[in-house]
Formats: sequence, structure tokens, C-alpha cells
Amino acid sequence: MFGQAALSQYLLVPMDAETQTDHLKAYGISYWLLAKGTKVKWLLNYRGGSFLIPETEEFKKELVVRGVSFEPMSEGEVSSLLEFIASPSQNMQEVLLEKAPKIAVYTPTGKAPWDDAVTMVLTYAEIPYEKVYDTEVLADELLLYDWLHLHHEDFTGQYGKFYRSYRTAPWYIEEKQNAEALANELGFSKVSEEKRAVALKIRDYVVGGGFMFAMCSATDSFDIALAAEGIDIAETMFDGDPSEADYQNKIDYSKTFAFTDFQLERSPMVYEFSSIDMTAKRRIDKERDYFSLMDFSAKWDPIPTMLNQNHTSLVKGFMGQTTSYDREEVKKNVLVLGENKSNQEARYIHGIRGKGFFTFYGGHDPEDYQHRVGDPPTELSLHPNSPGYRLILNNVLFPAAKKKKQKT
Repeated sequence: MFGQAALSQYLLVPMDAETQTDHLKAYGISYWLLAKGTKVKWLLNYRGGSFLIPETEEFKKELVVRGVSFEPMSEGEVSSLLEFIASPSQNMQEVLLEKAPKIAVYTPTGKAPWDDAVTMVLTYAEIPYEKVYDTEVLADELLLYDWLHLHHEDFTGQYGKFYRSYRTAPWYIEEKQNAEALANELGFSKVSEEKRAVALKIRDYVVGGGFMFAMCSATDSFDIALAAEGIDIAETMFDGDPSEADYQNKIDYSKTFAFTDFQLERSPMVYEFSSIDMTAKRRIDKERDYFSLMDFSAKWDPIPTMLNQNHTSLVKGFMGQTTSYDREEVKKNVLVLGENKSNQEARYIHGIRGKGFFTFYGGHDPEDYQHRVGDPPTELSLHPNSPGYRLILNNVLFPAAKKKKQKT
């Protein structure tokens, strides 16, 4: 453990582009060490956000087995390095990771890991997680976990707005029937009401101190469900009765986490929830579709700096049902971590709610540009250095860090 004089040797796990062979599994190594009770130092902005760990034969063997690059360092070299990082002239910071967060993924039974980028990268990085869904959330079982990921869910009860293209597809019919059966089992007459109750429980989890990460449609549909509390916004084909008259003017933006002043998409024939998402408004060719990560002060703003650790500041864009967010509809107190400035869209955002934190990340799969229903899963062994997937894993380790209050 760090701080023990008996340890004289260390291992640096570099996270730059030039020397790290598998960035994603490096996060898994850090999690594995934390789970064993070994603290890890995360060196923010040093060679892409490197990790510093004690040297033991067991640790070295595990690094070799997982294919993660490392460099031995003496105690003197480590002292010089930490002194360099602490210098006021360097935009770097040493953060101590102390305890492996217990991870829950909100996902329906039967979903395979490759249905979702987060479960896919957790599996590849060998980071353990447990699945929860509506029954567990409504029974307050989220209190057992430190970190929650929301699978690509539709919290508005409109079945992902897939009605126009897939309403006769067997998988759509089956998922609708399963959702209705579960809602009835849980004491709700409508799926939309049951999903809103779940969204409110998740809200309470974050407010109470939880860490919540969401991607794609789970981001905007979650906020819409909160804003539409007590309002029927679902049409007849979704919940058996018409939507409420003039529901747009009844939306309460003060209840949302991240978004404001958005207009809901009323038509069930349109594959979109609201004006939050930029998918239909984008005018960017695939070859030019990148977003840039914001540069924060590691010493003054360690939280956004942690979330943006990467070996590049330019990340390939990727599509999803919810691809990105209209900058004008992101609340002013929400940090934009990554953006496509030319298109006025936020791709990656973070905020505080009560005692907890949330991060929203637009798009479906960072290494599958335009993922479609039925597409084969991404083989992450072909993308071990994916910058887009690194952003997910930054969020996984974030709860393990000793927090310092943000000062800007």
C-alpha cells in the first residue's frame, strides 16, 4: 500500500498513445487492485492519465496476463515524478483511488452484454457488475450500489419510439407485452406510469449520493420523465388512452437533471423524443465527425479532469437514437465535458444533483458509427485503445476517488 516505507518499488501503468497496448484493460487492472484492498494513484494529465501502483510479483503477472503495458519505477523516481506533478506550473494532479465501487447496470433480463457499450466494456475490462431492473429499483435496492449505469431505456413509456418502423416486428411486440406484464405485476396500470416511478427512484438515488451514468436514449428520456411527472404524454398506441391536452405547456423543467426549454416530439411516427437530441439536425459527414474534450485545471477542477482523461483530446463521433445535445437546451449549471463546437452540440456532460453526480454521454457505441437493430456486436479486442470507450471507464473509477470540492 502507498505510504508504507517497506515498499521501495512501483509500477507505472502509462496511458499515453505511444506506449499503452491496452488502455481499456488498464482500467480493469486498477479496479482489480482496488477490489483487493490496494490503493491506486491516478496521475491526472500525466501521460494520458497514468496509474501508479505498488510493485509485487502478483501485480506484474496480472499486468502481463491482461496485456497491459507497465514500467518499473524506483522509490526515488516516484518521488521525483510526484514532485513534478505537484508543481504549480504543471496542469496535473495526483488522485488517490481507495475502494472499488459496487456497480449496477439497469437493464432488462435477457439483454446480452453487447447490446450496450457499458456492459460490453465492463466485460472486456473484466470489471464485475450486477444487473438490476424495475423490480429492484422500486424495492430501493439501488442503495446497495455506488455506481449505476442506465441501459438504453425509454423512461417515457413509449417503447423507444420504435412504433413506426418496428410495431409489427416480433421482438417489439414481445418487449411491449413483457413491459406491460411487469408494470401490472408491480401494481401499475400503465408502463408509462411505472417507468416514471422508476425514474423518480433513480433521481432519489442520485440526490442521496449515488453516481449515475447514462448513454443514448436513457439520457433525454430520463429527464423528460422527470419533467412530465403527473402528466400523460403518451399516445393511445403506447398506453391505451390519448395524451393529455396541452401537455407541452405543463412540463416542469426545474425537475430535470440536465436539460431545459425542450419541445417534446408529439408524433408517435417520429423516431425522436424531443428537441434535445441533435441527430436529425446534424450536418456532419462521418469522416469529419469528431468531438473535442474540454481542458480543465487538474488542481482546481479534479472531477471533470478525471472524467476527461484520455490519450487524445479529439474523439471520433458516433450516432445513437440520442446522438448529442443541443447546447441551448443544456442547463447552465451543467458542465459540458465534450462538444462539437461547429455544430453547437454537447456530446458528453456532467452535473451534480443533491449529494450525487450524473454523467450523460450521447450515442450508442463509440466504435460502431451508426449502430442499427440487429447489427453484430463490436469486438473490443480490435479497439483496445478506444478513446470513446475510455470516457466510460473514467466514470467507472470516478467513485473510487477521494473527492476534492470543485472550485470553478
